[in-house]
Amino acid sequence: MTTIAIDIPILETANLILREPRATDWDAVRTFGLSDRSRYIGGPFEEWQIWTSLLAPIGHWFIRGYGFWTVEDKATGAVAGRLGVVNHIDWPEPELGWQVYEGFEGRGIAYEGAMAARDHAQNVMGLGPLISQIHPENIRSRRLAERMGATFEREGNVRGTPCLIYRHPKEPQA
Repeated sequence: MTTIAIDIPILETANLILREPRATDWDAVRTFGLSDRSRYIGGPFEEWQIWTSLLAPIGHWFIRGYGFWTVEDKATGAVAGRLGVVNHIDWPEPELGWQVYEGFEGRGIAYEGAMAARDHAQNVMGLGPLISQIHPENIRSRRLAERMGATFEREGNVRGTPCLIYRHPKEPQA
């Protein structure tokens, strides 16, 4: 039997733990995937697609050496979302992406977590400058990218859906 080890670093911020995906994340991931909140990433999804989305980050970490973390709220231990860097086979380059689950909006979770993920990706993993591919109607994500110092670079397309591509700065942002 062959053992496969995957090194997924755990990042901690003031309010969050960015950690590996776990089977116990299923309920939170499923709720997001079935909801209208997933519309900007192609949802709502079928249950089998959501299951695949729970497992895919593990393979991404194994193959690429980076991927999505599960975002855990330090105060409660609740799963608040997912974020990180992905580069699917049909992506133009590594992308910093984020998903914030219902009940966790407006608390700065996406900003705090995405900044930590971007810093780690660029300064530890040597990636970047990263892009974020954002649905044109997703105003909150566009504003978040801009708050992080990313600038609109060009229009793009993700699997048949138009997107706006924002370029993140290579240098750290305050």
